[in-house]
Amino acid sequence: MLVIVAPGQGAQSPGFLSPWLELDGVADRLRGWSEVAGLDLVHAGTEASAEEIRDTAVAQPLLVAAGLVTARELFPNEDLVKLVGAVAGHSVGEITAAAAAGVLSAQDALTFVSERGRAMAEAAAVTETGMIAVLGGEPDVVAAKLAEHGLTAANNNGGGQIVAAGTLVQLEALRADPPVGAKLVALKVAGAFHTEHMAPGVERLAKLAPTLTVADPQVRYVSNKDGEVVDSGAEVLKRLVSQVSTPVRWDLCVETLGRLGATAVIELSPAGTLTGLLKRNLKGVATLALKTPADLDKARELIAEHGGQDRQDQEDQA
Repeated sequence: MLVIVAPGQGAQSPGFLSPWLELDGVADRLRGWSEVAGLDLVHAGTEASAEEIRDTAVAQPLLVAAGLVTARELFPNEDLVKLVGAVAGHSVGEITAAAAAGVLSAQDALTFVSERGRAMAEAAAVTETGMIAVLGGEPDVVAAKLAEHGLTAANNNGGGQIVAAGTLVQLEALRADPPVGAKLVALKVAGAFHTEHMAPGVERLAKLAPTLTVADPQVRYVSNKDGEVVDSGAEVLKRLVSQVSTPVRWDLCVETLGRLGATAVIELSPAGTLTGLLKRNLKGVATLALKTPADLDKARELIAEHGGQDRQDQEDQA
């Protein structure tokens, strides 16, 4: 079974979209989406500095636009539905996944993520907050240490990787008193995402949600909330709204993908983060990070080998 995944904030790097703009139609598509996003996506993906694209209000629309551009290059004739068995995204990548699954149009996905980025940036500006990856250590020990310092386990990425989020003061206290056996790595994000600090963003997105057109997913949509497959478009959108202030359970998403029978996973651009996690946590599953157009041929080989298997199995069982 073929799975498509989309990365979250922090995966972006300066100029990562440049090679994609050499493909026919990509620049025009991005310019059109720029009007929807209220942001020059071409500049953001090609010429903007690392500091510019670290801005939450820029990074989030850029990531979704990049994911949708690369998905269209992989599946130009809208055959994703026939070939892909499941989709999943990490944090903001869930919006990319929702659009890929047909829950939201590209335009509505860009409208939603642009408001999300602005709302989360404004919420992050209220209090100085951030996130630190906690690598290794005993889970119970890590959890106890985070609780001791008033931090939230905002992401559980599996394989012993927890992302702690909170105020800079709380994070500094964790640096001075880390969990035994764990390594700490600061993340290049502008706030404590997926925590109570983002509550104002939830309120804004809840007001926007009724203006969007949703449809039920046309492929399995695996949710960050609990790793469950969600078959209602309305429920997907509800979860996208609340996800801003609730933890990302990527570990449970990975467990579900394994249970569903994933045999190959392609990560949309800017790729690398999720395939790295999947290699460690889904042994024996083929993975491909779609970083540049040079990776398209290998991706198409994976699609030819693994695409549509799940649907054929369902038809055979019927």
